[in-house]
Amino acid sequence: MHRSRVFALLIDTPGPEAAAAAAFWSAALGAPAHPVPEEEQFTSLREAIPGLVTAVQAVAADDAPRFHIDIETDDVEAETARLLELGATQVAQWLECRVLRAPGGHLLCVIPVHSDPELFKSQARTWT
Repeated sequence: MHRSRVFALLIDTPGPEAAAAAAFWSAALGAPAHPVPEEEQFTSLREAIPGLVTAVQAVAADDAPRFHIDIETDDVEAETARLLELGATQVAQWLECRVLRAPGGHLLCVIPVHSDPELFKSQARTWT
């Protein structure tokens, strides 16, 4: 048994365009943009979507712009296996994070719990 929940919506933007994208999304969503010092590829858009972390992520210059979600879980291996069983394919691994491609081509990441433990406990779904 493990638990998981949608943690974040990431706006993946080629690095050279990330600052302009962050400014646009900040204004469009009415959410202040804040660089994340410990993870410089991210610009947080605080409270853009209540209950979800929302951020612009600078990706490689040759990557396509896209949106992806992060699913946080208390068992990365079990959640990855569950999603693979549903039809996703794993395309990469970075540290403890797994990058998957869902049917239809959308990217998602499976990550260890990042949110406040009480928030995770109250919002996560339980899988057997």
